[in-house]
Amino acid sequence: MLNALDLRLLNEFQHHFPLVPNPYDEMAQRLGLSEDALLERLQTLQNTGVISRVGAVLRTGQVGVSTLAAMQVPAEALEQVAALVNQFPEVNHNYERDHAINLWFVLTAASQQRLQAVIAQIEAESGYSVLMMPMIKPFHIDLGFPLQ
Repeated sequence: MLNALDLRLLNEFQHHFPLVPNPYDEMAQRLGLSEDALLERLQTLQNTGVISRVGAVLRTGQVGVSTLAAMQVPAEALEQVAALVNQFPEVNHNYERDHAINLWFVLTAASQQRLQAVIAQIEAESGYSVLMMPMIKPFHIDLGFPLQ
């Protein structure tokens, strides 16, 4: 359960992360916390699965390579395969869709070779094929949303 401080932290900084040399100190000051207390709170939110990570999302193609990827996974294996996919730091996020192709995720890697290696490892370890759908035309989609 999120408390008022958690909600304020997540709402204020999902769009306006401070671009300064010490961003966590800046965030902590705005919230009336110490930097250590802020970092501890973020770690707790991550450990409990409330957030997956804190970090930049860069415009596709500006640094490294990326692709939207999807898999057709039987319902009974979905949770296990999603956990496998999440183990890779190159995975930005993954989600289930109500469709035959039901596990979708975004991969970003330093090089095309690394991207292919991650895909190959996911396929080898899961036993399921990965469909890659690299971006053809860019769109900006704001994934932030107000928390209450």
